Parts: sequence; C-alpha cells; structure tokens
Amino acid sequence: MAGLLIGFSGPAFSQQAAESSPLTLQQAVKIALEKNPLRKVAVADTRVASADISAARSTLMPRLTFSETATRGNDPVYVFGSKLRQQRFTSADFALNTLNTPLPFGNFSTRFGGSWTLFDSFAGWHGVNRAKQMNEAAGHELQRTEQEIVFRVVDSYYGVLLAAKQLEVAGQAMKTSQAIIDRSQARFDSGLVVESDLLTAKVRMATRQQELIRARNNLDLAQAQLSTAMGAPMDSMFQPAEALAERTLPVPVLGEVEKQALAKRPDLKRIQSQEEAQRQSVAMAKSSFGPRVNTFASWEMDNPTFVAGGGGNNWLGGIEVQFDIFEGGAKRAELSRERALQERVTAMKQVASDGVRLEVRRAFYNLDSARQEVEVARAAIAQAQDSLRINRDRYEGGLTTITDLLGAEEATRRSQTDYWEAVYRLHTSYANLELASGTLNLQSPVVTP
Repeated sequence: MAGLLIGFSGPAFSQQAAESSPLTLQQAVKIALEKNPLRKVAVADTRVASADISAARSTLMPRLTFSETATRGNDPVYVFGSKLRQQRFTSADFALNTLNTPLPFGNFSTRFGGSWTLFDSFAGWHGVNRAKQMNEAAGHELQRTEQEIVFRVVDSYYGVLLAAKQLEVAGQAMKTSQAIIDRSQARFDSGLVVESDLLTAKVRMATRQQELIRARNNLDLAQAQLSTAMGAPMDSMFQPAEALAERTLPVPVLGEVEKQALAKRPDLKRIQSQEEAQRQSVAMAKSSFGPRVNTFASWEMDNPTFVAGGGGNNWLGGIEVQFDIFEGGAKRAELSRERALQERVTAMKQVASDGVRLEVRRAFYNLDSARQEVEVARAAIAQAQDSLRINRDRYEGGLTTITDLLGAEEATRRSQTDYWEAVYRLHTSYANLELASGTLNLQSPVVTP
C-alpha cells in the first residue's frame, strides 16, 4: 500500500510496482486525492483565499516605516530648512547673499514614521468579513473538486473492469466461432453442407478477430484514463484487485436524495458564501460615503554626515478627519455596481439550486434504469445460451442453417456484452447519484469493498 501511495512520485514508479500490488478502487481514490493536479489547483486557491484574509486584516493595523535619505544641493529653501533641522542655523545665515545664493549643503535624514486609520466607517471590517466568506467559498470548491475526482476515478476504474470483461467476452466469442468453423469444416468434408456455410463461418471469425483487437486497445485506453484520473504517469499499468460483478448497493429515495443535495452540495454552499461576500462588498461601498479618522506621527534625525552627531532631531504627530464632499459620482457608481453584482449572485444561486434538482433526478432515473437493465440482461444471458445450444444441436442434425447458428452465436455474445455494460452503468450511475447529492467520498458504498 505504501508503495502505491508514494512510489510513483519519481520515474521509478513503473509497471513493476503496479503489477506486483493489485490496486483496489479505494486505494486508487486515495492516490488520486493526493496526486491529481486538479486537487492541487483547488488547494492553491484555498491558500490564496487564506492569504487574502491576512491582507484584509492588515488594513486594520498601524503602519510603521523607516527611511534613510541622503541629499545635497544649493536650493535656497532646501539649504535654509536643512540647517534648521540640523539645528546649525546661525545669525550669519540671515545674510542676504547667504539666503539667496547659498553654498551646496548636504543632509542625511533618518526618519521613523507611522500612521493608523482609527475609523473608516467599518470598511476594513467589512473587507475582513468578505475575505473570510471567500475563503469559505474556496474551501467548498475544494470539497466539490475532490468529489469530482472521486467520480472520475470510480468511472475510470470500472471502465477498466468493463474493458477487461469485454476482452474476455471477445475471447470467448473467438472460441465459439472457431468451434463453429470446425463443425462446418467437418460437415463440408462429409458433403453434408455446401462450401458457403464454411465461408460464412470464416467471415464471422474475421469479425470476431477484429472485435478482439478493438477490445485489447480499449483496455489499454481505459488503463490510461485511470492513470490520468489518479494523477499517475499515463504509461502506468495498474492491475485491478477486483473484477466486474454485481454489488448490493443501497436503494435511494428520490425525495431524500434531493433534500440531501440542497443541504450538502459544496458548490451550492460556495455560491452561498459568495452571496454573503457580495453583501460585504455592498457594505464596503456604502462605508466609502462615511468619514475617516487617521492618525500619524514621525520622528526624524538630520545630520551633516551619515554618522549621527552634529545635527538635530524633531518629531511630529497629528490626527485628521476626512470626508469626501464631491468625487464626481465614482462612489455612487461603485455602489450601484456592487448592488448589481449582488442581484446577479442571488439569481445564480437560484439557477444553481434548480440545476442541482435536475441533476439529482437525472442521476436517480439513470440508476433506476441501470438496475432494471441488469435484471433483464441477466435473464437474457441464460436464454441466449440455451438458444445457442439448441441451434448447435439442430445444425449438427441438419435441421437448421448456418445463418441460424451464427445468429444464435451473435445473440449470445451480445447478451453478455449488454449484461456487463449494464453492471458497469449500475455502479457508475450510483456514483453519479452520490456526486449529484454531494455525498460521494472515500467511504461511499460504491468505493468501499
């Protein structure tokens, strides 16, 4: 098991590891939930959303800055102010020539500053709440992605099992066709039938050979699809630990499944979180009309050289209240935009709910059809085999034609193919119903042995 979970992280993950340890469906799902790149994308989205919360909270905190500035020049205002800041201003500096045309002067300024928005009409808090809701939405999206990955693995795994059964049926059909050729050859050699019977049997044999070739290729393709769904290298060849067979699965009730879907579907929860986040966006747009209270402070050292000394220092602090009287209507436009987006999300929520109900009903009826098809196909297998046996005996006795015998052989092969396809649809339809209801996971009945 450990080799299956971590062994294919490098190029050493090969067919040898896959063939030495048969893979169960539950193991395949576990590997996919670890390695599938779609899940990695969804996990990255949750990390982005989590970082957005930290970014939104940072707006509520004070901001501290440090700067070191070196300047030199002979601008009169600059020289005058720099000397004052360095506390080196003397009465000689009041001379008109000195004031108007000062000599170049240098200043090294070391400054610590800070600012803090004490009140922004609660826009910052709304921003934090919005980021939290979007983080929840990302979490729900991750859950839905995991469910979709589980369904892909279930579908691909049973696809491999179905392809293996189809290959087995094709092999059996080859043996049956060969037996018919042998009988036809013997009867032709005995002069009991014309050569057309033998040629017809050989034509059917060629058809069965083509079907066998397609069945082999379909199995290879199904294994590649399973590897892709698991996030493994496409060339990996897994040996399923199970064989396609009927399993007893719980019988769902449509009304209960529909209620469960509306309550548990992660994508519906994601839209609900997005709707709440949009409410916070509307509140933020409203807060922009309110006042803002900011504080600021700074402490500065000014020296003639980089090394501290021979200069002066000063500090400054204050508080301000800001209120936008007119800004060209931009804030009203932004508020209208956010309200329109809120209406859009609300409408999409209704669309999504209706879509979920329809998905559940479609999956439920598909499952119900698959159950009934399995029962019909199971009975048809026995009937087709009896028909083939009777027609074989009648052909041996010269009571029927080669056409009737080949028709019975085709019916037998078709009944077996239909049965295994019905069994495949039974399992995948049940998984699809759980996906539609939002309950498909590693412990689902269709996944566990």
